[in-house]
Amino acid sequence: MDVIATAGHVDHGKSALVRALTGMEPDRWAEERRRGLTIDLGFAWTALPSGRAVAVVDVPGHERFIGNMLAGIGPVPAALLVVAADDGWSAQTEEHVAVLDALGVEHALLAVTKSDLADPGPVLADATERLAGTSMGAVPGIAVSALTGAGMPEFTTALERLLEGLPEPDATAPVRLWIDRTFTIKGAGTVVTGTLAGGTVAPEDRLRLGDRDVVVRGVQSLGRPVDRARATARVALNLRGIAVEEISRGDALLTPGAFRSTAEVDVTLVRAPEDRLPAEAVVHVGSATVGARVRPLDGAVVRLRLDAALPLRIGDRVLLRDPGARRVLGAEVRDVDPPELRRRGAARQRAADLAAQPAGDAGAAADLARRRIVRTAEFTAMGWPVPEGAAEHGPWLLAPGLVDALAARVPDVVARFRRLRPLEPGPPVEVVRRALDLPGADLVPALVRPPLALRDGRVVDGAAELPPQVQRAVDAIRVRLAADPFAAPEVPELAAAGLGPRELAAAVRSGQLVRVADAVYLAPGIAEVARARLGGLAQPFTVSQARQAWGTSRRVAVPLMEWLDAQGLSTRLPDNTRRLR
Repeated sequence: MDVIATAGHVDHGKSALVRALTGMEPDRWAEERRRGLTIDLGFAWTALPSGRAVAVVDVPGHERFIGNMLAGIGPVPAALLVVAADDGWSAQTEEHVAVLDALGVEHALLAVTKSDLADPGPVLADATERLAGTSMGAVPGIAVSALTGAGMPEFTTALERLLEGLPEPDATAPVRLWIDRTFTIKGAGTVVTGTLAGGTVAPEDRLRLGDRDVVVRGVQSLGRPVDRARATARVALNLRGIAVEEISRGDALLTPGAFRSTAEVDVTLVRAPEDRLPAEAVVHVGSATVGARVRPLDGAVVRLRLDAALPLRIGDRVLLRDPGARRVLGAEVRDVDPPELRRRGAARQRAADLAAQPAGDAGAAADLARRRIVRTAEFTAMGWPVPEGAAEHGPWLLAPGLVDALAARVPDVVARFRRLRPLEPGPPVEVVRRALDLPGADLVPALVRPPLALRDGRVVDGAAELPPQVQRAVDAIRVRLAADPFAAPEVPELAAAGLGPRELAAAVRSGQLVRVADAVYLAPGIAEVARARLGGLAQPFTVSQARQAWGTSRRVAVPLMEWLDAQGLSTRLPDNTRRLR
């Protein structure tokens, strides 16, 4: 399906042309038909002679309903501009064309209507010339009369050619359906409509609406139920779990996690304004309309602070309207998570950075370089692709080259920490995170490289040693334990050797001693040695029998037996005897 929106002055025959094309009445309200003008959005559709389906969004032409007009045109890829032969180009036509130009619409068809009432030639030539200087460029024009049918075959043929030239929509893109109508149907419940500009939607899909999830109960397109609707399409969605009073025009149904709602954006104006920018403006995007405070940064770069957050992406085209001056400005979204501007000259520098920032992959790489580290899901939700050379670690995305640069700093962090705390093998992971200004401790493992290693929540140097005097004392104890594995030195002996609690803890962390209990330190591998000797005893056995097998004192045997229980090597029975597992 293709979708096209009308544009043009009130009473120039937009709705009549839609009726002649589709055979449907686009004006939905009795007041519209009574007054002979479109007040709200109307919709009609038909199959063209080629079999191509086209849906038409008929927008109001009266200046008082310009907001409704923008809601209809915003999400639509092509426009049908209507100018009456008996009236010609008007101020309202100029305003509608300015909107199309500001939105960057590139595909359009000109219909000079009421050709039965006046010579359409002069109006056709004038309108074509005026349109040539806009984003639409050379627009094909057809003279037509909805009343007599003159020119309708040529108009249909021109419409076919226009639709054939539209870019192919991305049916795999995430869904962002700007809602333009809400109503209820008896027996079905809440229904919303909109133009599906990208992606695919089907029954039972779960979409995000504001801060809640909703489920699509059913999908209709062109007035009939469908199993799946693919962009571009006019769709009506029956939603489950939400009341119609909780939804408004301008809300958006979103693929969960694919968009980032923001109330502050940096934009670049498509054309420099002729006058001073207003301090406040109305921002239109999709079918949404919100107020905004306008802060010019420098040149064509502007920061907008929105009155309500919107799901915007890099590259979105928005429209700024100054109601007081009746002027519109088109702008392209450049950043949906802009940096704070605190220092003198920061605004001007920010504008220069955005002016120099390219689009596409190169722009993504430049933005990631500025951010350094960001969650991949957040970066892509901004509208950026993952740039080539970027590194992904868990949920994090790092700028190209940053992993190597950060990893090169880790040895200095470890060395500085050990100089301040020589009895500790290395800094805790959290200390490294803070030193490198990382957003999450889960990034540290990606930066640890030999001879450094992660051990017990610390980044340690595999070649790191204890202070010399401490190492000599520990070596002496290990020599003693090599001759008698269960001859744990007593506290006075340890103190005399200069081994207090901190020194002993450092020896345990370095893997040179094993702490069995307070004041009971043995050599690594003691569990295997102790178990081997107990294997020669009749099962079960007592602590006294274990002590004799080990050839040690009760001071060592009792805590060692309990330690073996805790290690899962032995089991204590109800009569206080033990059995090896």
